[in-house]
Amino acid sequence: MAKGPLFIVSGPAGSGKSTLIDLLLRDQALPLHLSVSATTRSPRPYEVDGRHYHFWTKERFLVERDAGAFLEWAEVHGHYYGTLRVEVDSHRNAGVGVILDIDVQGAEQVRQKCPDCVTVFLRAPSWEVYEERLRKRHTEDEAAIARRLATARAELARSGEYHYQIMNDNLGEAVRQLNAIVQCHFSR
Repeated sequence: MAKGPLFIVSGPAGSGKSTLIDLLLRDQALPLHLSVSATTRSPRPYEVDGRHYHFWTKERFLVERDAGAFLEWAEVHGHYYGTLRVEVDSHRNAGVGVILDIDVQGAEQVRQKCPDCVTVFLRAPSWEVYEERLRKRHTEDEAAIARRLATARAELARSGEYHYQIMNDNLGEAVRQLNAIVQCHFSR
């Protein structure tokens, strides 16, 4: 059986990664699995453990990190995030494609370990849109928004490291573009 493709979707906070991936998976006929990352940050009110993230203590995260459980990991804004190998390898080995919703630091680590991965960078149409989307979440204070916007500038500077770039100014078109990328790499 052929190994399933590995897709990385990155982009600054407010680019619409989660929404785009959710819409892609909703109507997808291909076997795709969204990898659920582990994090040490607290869940937002709407987030469910095991669905949005595996919400772990810092101690558990560090033990698992030291045991080699992560394909990639990083400390971002004072919290740890990581992609569990078990969320990726078992599915790919069964011919299922895996999507990673990770930042540019994580993408760099995965590219080194999985050079066959397909990378997609998602961007919003303007700087004002990033800020507006972050504020509409009502989940962070001004200091946290400022940190996320500073991180967004650094991430945008690295967008050229990705195979594909999608401008999320029309959600339907962005989903169509991501679907075309996924379809193309399943047929190889």
